[in-house]
Amino acid sequence: MPDPRYPIGPFQYIPFENVSARQAAIAELRNLPALVRQAVANLTDAQLDTPYRTGGWTIRQLVHHIADSHLNAYTRFRLALTEDKPTIKPYDEVAWANLPDSHLPLAPSLSLLDNLHHRLTVLLELTPEAAFAREVIHPDSGTLSLDKLLQLYAWHGRHHLAHITHAPLG
Repeated sequence: MPDPRYPIGPFQYIPFENVSARQAAIAELRNLPALVRQAVANLTDAQLDTPYRTGGWTIRQLVHHIADSHLNAYTRFRLALTEDKPTIKPYDEVAWANLPDSHLPLAPSLSLLDNLHHRLTVLLELTPEAAFAREVIHPDSGTLSLDKLLQLYAWHGRHHLAHITHAPLG
């Protein structure tokens, strides 16, 4: 049985073979909000408040987490495109997921994802190919290129979408 924490496997960076592979990752980000909406569309409040695994976050927390995380991603991409190798600030994902707003209805985070991913994917589509080699420094993870960040956040979306779609909701 695969590890329920990583239903699609842990993140592995594999450099893009060509521009088409990068564009496919951007398309994944563009499509993520619709896929998340579809995955939660018919869930009851009780199902939304069900953990995706024992000891894991609820489906509701996962949706809010995706919005939180990808808001940070958007900022990180913009910093990398406007500053020389900026150091980005990590955040305590668990603490954020336990803040009181993680119990709100999903509509605000779903709307945020729609608009955020629109801005992010337009930015990435208009970014010159050479700029994807630009880097940020993450205090815990080290130096990350924009290509690696792009792959990471595309994986992150698939990762949590799999948590939602594979959750034991009865």
